[in-house]
Amino acid sequence: MATFLFGFTWALTAIAVVLNVFIYFYPDFNEQPSHCKWYAAGTGDSPSLLNTIVTDLSSKILNNPLSTPADLFSPSVLHDSGDVKDIRMLTFGDPQINGNWPSTKYIKRLDNYGNDYYLGHIYSVMKKRMQPSHVAVMGDLFSSQWIYDSEFYNRTYRYVTRLFPRPEAYKQVALDTFNKHENYDWENWMNEENAMDPEKRFRSRVYSDVYDWTNLTAKYPLPSGPDVREPLFINLTGNHDIGYSGDATWQHMARFHLLFGQNNYVINYNKGTPYEWRLVVLDSLTLEGPALQEEFVKFTWSFLENLKEKENPGFKGSTVLLTHIPFYKPEGLCTDGPQHIYYVDNEKEPYKNGKLRSQNHLSYDVSQKVLDIIFPNPDKEGIVLTGHDHEGCDNYYTKDGESKEWKAVSKVESKKGVVREIVVRSMMGDFNGNTGIMTGVFNKESSNWEFHFTLCPFVVQHWWWVTKIVTGLTVVLQSLCYLKRNISI
Repeated sequence: MATFLFGFTWALTAIAVVLNVFIYFYPDFNEQPSHCKWYAAGTGDSPSLLNTIVTDLSSKILNNPLSTPADLFSPSVLHDSGDVKDIRMLTFGDPQINGNWPSTKYIKRLDNYGNDYYLGHIYSVMKKRMQPSHVAVMGDLFSSQWIYDSEFYNRTYRYVTRLFPRPEAYKQVALDTFNKHENYDWENWMNEENAMDPEKRFRSRVYSDVYDWTNLTAKYPLPSGPDVREPLFINLTGNHDIGYSGDATWQHMARFHLLFGQNNYVINYNKGTPYEWRLVVLDSLTLEGPALQEEFVKFTWSFLENLKEKENPGFKGSTVLLTHIPFYKPEGLCTDGPQHIYYVDNEKEPYKNGKLRSQNHLSYDVSQKVLDIIFPNPDKEGIVLTGHDHEGCDNYYTKDGESKEWKAVSKVESKKGVVREIVVRSMMGDFNGNTGIMTGVFNKESSNWEFHFTLCPFVVQHWWWVTKIVTGLTVVLQSLCYLKRNISI
């Protein structure tokens, strides 16, 4: 019996080791390892499997970061060689974390607990491995907007401590709000927003060379402490966070602003240089109506019009657009076709009748207007990163020479003046825990930014669970064997 126990224990130990090596170094075991690396990369390549294992062990033992180019974290947008540093952005589609209620069964509570750490594992592995300059979660952070402030705080706490953990300075507002657990004074915020001058509101949403929300003047890239590099973290509004425009209330919008940031803004990088570019975050939930609060639609279009009038005339670079709902495209290009649904005969909430209830894409006309404003330079490549459609999608928008209208197509011969739209596949376990990897590379010969995107999947959540269970069981059995050997002696 003892022989069998020892043999079984060591066999299980071997399985546990293999499983753990896989889940911590899964990008190296991907069918297409290049999809789990930064594009092209003289300066941005991920390390080899052997180097990754060695440096990861050293990072745990010596508290050192993974091996990176020596000048990657120097306070300059240029490498020592004079080359422009790449834009290195990780994107995560629609985590949609669930909540726990008094009626929630314990097995479901356990599932929610494990799901938090499953998603957190993906982020931790990819952040440490890739050392991104930016991270974006593409909206639908939570599974429902119909929750009270208290539950919103509960899920936010899980979000900043389990899914996307960061140093305390970056999540202090979320922690303080959770500890107080008081209903947010959304009416005061509403009054302030309504009283704000439109131009002042826009100017408060225009930034320059921001790489750290806790220090807006800090230059790229940003050490937040000894051997710690924190990317600029961006949260997008999703329909399950604030609701579609026919549902969105001041309470929804106020608490999102408090805990996750503004819903519309632009960050200009390297302005006035040959390698300037900008990052636009756009709340696509409040572009169309009829809306429950028409002010939100008014604010978002005011942001766009000011962007067009005040920023576009002097802007010569490329744009990266982050938003939740994809642009209009004909049926068949993506899993979700165009669809708009409106409230009809809603007896419980009759004031919503006629208002926008849900949408798969932005409408054709709105898509045309927004693309024209966001991408004003016809000779520059651009990219749109969205969420919403969990399956993911990849298309291009080109300008028709005669009609001057944007047209969605699946393939292009040249990317000059073309806008690529990536619908980032969900990071949920049922979709294999994906990380979107977007690399912006500045081509010195053409003096243009070029954008590249790949998808790095993990595995369905069951394998993560199996690894943790087998590892736990191995620890227990190894402890029993150790005790048995010592007792026998």
